Amino acid sequence: MNILIAGYQHETNTFAPSLADWPAFCRGDSFPAYQRGAAMQQALAPVNLPMGGFIQAAQQRGWNLIPSLWAGAIPSSYVTSEAFERIAGEVCDDVRQALRTGLDAVYLDLHGAAVAQQVDDSEGELIARIRALVGDAIPVVASLDLHANVTHRMLQLADALVAYRTYPHIDMAATGALAAQLLARRMARGKKEPLHFVRFPYLIPLNAQSTWMQPAGRIYDELAALDQQHAAVLSFCMGFPAADFDECAPMVWGYGEQARQAVDALYASASPPEQWRPVVLDAAQAVARALELAQRSDRPVVIADTQDNPGAGGDSNTTGLLHELLRQGVGKRFPGQVALGLMFDPAAAQQAKIFKQNQPPAHASPAQGATDLIANSVRLSLGKAVPTFTGQLSDPALEADFIVRAVSDGVCTLTGPMMTGLRVQLGTSVCLETEGVLIAVTSGKKQMLDRELFRMVGINPEAMKIIVVKSSNHFRADFTPLVATPATDVIVAKAAGPMAADPADLTWKNLPASTRRKP
Repeated sequence: MNILIAGYQHETNTFAPSLADWPAFCRGDSFPAYQRGAAMQQALAPVNLPMGGFIQAAQQRGWNLIPSLWAGAIPSSYVTSEAFERIAGEVCDDVRQALRTGLDAVYLDLHGAAVAQQVDDSEGELIARIRALVGDAIPVVASLDLHANVTHRMLQLADALVAYRTYPHIDMAATGALAAQLLARRMARGKKEPLHFVRFPYLIPLNAQSTWMQPAGRIYDELAALDQQHAAVLSFCMGFPAADFDECAPMVWGYGEQARQAVDALYASASPPEQWRPVVLDAAQAVARALELAQRSDRPVVIADTQDNPGAGGDSNTTGLLHELLRQGVGKRFPGQVALGLMFDPAAAQQAKIFKQNQPPAHASPAQGATDLIANSVRLSLGKAVPTFTGQLSDPALEADFIVRAVSDGVCTLTGPMMTGLRVQLGTSVCLETEGVLIAVTSGKKQMLDRELFRMVGINPEAMKIIVVKSSNHFRADFTPLVATPATDVIVAKAAGPMAADPADLTWKNLPASTRRKP
């Protein structure tokens, strides 16, 4: 078996301010940077990504892999036409070359919610171009993110699609291995397996989707049980509810002789809308609640700054929760035990680094967990006001005096359950302190999903009383174990930002009116 493998990953928030251009794919940020050929295969094989899981499963089966490319960019607004055409063009060129030397199948590591400037369903377009080259006899199989907005075109053109079953996504490599299993089933059968699918008539808010909570945890347990009962392979994509095109919606689908029975049973359990309504507090309520809990707990309380999640199209630079921490004097109550991150501000990070280099070092206490402290403060403007989905700007930049607690090169290897082993490079990064609040500031964008991202700038998460993370749900895998009571000590907050906690708040233009209603 000669199998061409390629990866194209982007989650598009069409309401977000920043485009995914070609340099964004070259940087990678949340993903490995753009790579081609054997170097891509070698780099991704050990990483908890679908590509890594597929590579390992393929090697165990004795398949010969033809590595094309990997291109992933941090979630943002539209993929530019130039970036999409370059990625699709290179993949298709590699397919043509493989056809000349011998090609038996194609595996694609896709997100499933990538909207390009010139085509809404860019993954469907990529599959269509590959299908036009390989014909119907050569299988095309893909893995998808749990937040994929799965289109009819994707389902019709691919031989098989399979999605993650966890959020936070700790099963990415396992999903790649499952894609290999589906490919083996397809090859043994000699034709496509029976397919059945059902689309939801509404959007599910991101903050209701975590499989660490109900109902999602229960529903994915039922999915696994139905797989066994019906000898099927089911997927349930809860969708990414910020892509303004007509097929943005959750989807249930499955493969197998009894796929219809399995899909209909799962849909019956997952589709009642009232179970998908999350509890979200405004910034003032969230900070007040965290302060109350922290005063009587010896373990951290975590606040999720969900509307500035760089994993959902935010730029990780809004200041609403930071201003609120200062207004309520949280850092003065717990000096050096309140942390916020990651704040994307390359200019502030660079100014702080230069300031630190020109100052004599002072000594740090062990409790602070930072190195190379300096005694004096520097005046900085941190964060910025950005356009939001309401049409208004977010909170203004914070103008304040900051102590530069530590400076880092922004390089670390993740150790948490998501993307274990991934080496991230976020450029000049610093730990700033103002009024007792520690802020992890970086020159690259990355969702706060791993405690190593705090440790990278000398912040010890375990020693904190209150931790603010710019994330919606991915933080839960590595941060929930820190808290005393997950049901109460993890708080979802909405400060002004680009990503709506409630999809009904977005100014939809292309989504059908029937899908815009609240669950």
